[in-house]
Amino acid sequence: MAVYSVLDDASALASLPGDVDGYISICGYGSLLSEKSARSTFPNLINFRTARLTGFRRLFSFVGAFFFTHGIANLKTQEIAALSVEPYEDETFITTVFDIKKTEIPAFIQREREYRFLAVVPESLDGKPFTNPAVICASYTDEEFFKFKCCEGKETYFQHYGEYNVHKIWRDDVLPCRVYLRHCVLAAKSLGDEVYNNFLDHAFIADRKTTIRQYFETIGTGIMEEEPPESLKTRYGG
Repeated sequence: MAVYSVLDDASALASLPGDVDGYISICGYGSLLSEKSARSTFPNLINFRTARLTGFRRLFSFVGAFFFTHGIANLKTQEIAALSVEPYEDETFITTVFDIKKTEIPAFIQREREYRFLAVVPESLDGKPFTNPAVICASYTDEEFFKFKCCEGKETYFQHYGEYNVHKIWRDDVLPCRVYLRHCVLAAKSLGDEVYNNFLDHAFIADRKTTIRQYFETIGTGIMEEEPPESLKTRYGG
């Protein structure tokens, strides 16, 4: 069973106790499996480590504007999705955990504004629960996002997507962005075979049925042979 509490605002995040005074812990389960990528977003992070989280599953169900502005979204094939997580009793996956200064919380919230923030308690890979909770970015619905978090309204918000005719953020009919998926897989692989196989078998496309390993065996062929564009080689290089 997923055990978590909802963090409504910056003060709720800031109130979380940390392993280091003045810091909070963040879970990374996709691009943030890579410490190099995490440092491109959080250059002053400390204590990067791996952990296990029970009661959640990873889904490629979030359509992020970042992929469009950087030219790596493919609207024709609908390969436009990034990862999120949602509570799900029968799943366990390996995550990274790292600590950021509490002064970075407002910037973190702005970067991840489409997500619901939850406080969770991971455990070490040998099964010992963490002393303090960590923040994880979880799935919303469009209705919840525009009701509780998006003050500017739908019309203004979707201007981020320009001419791409995207009118829904959280979807169950999209496929992983190829460059992003490749990066996530390489990042998992860099952490060892256990993390790599856990990602392949415990991350799902938006249908909630097809694992990434199964996806690579069917319509996701060739993704690992593709290079990211020059502008993203560091951030999405694995």
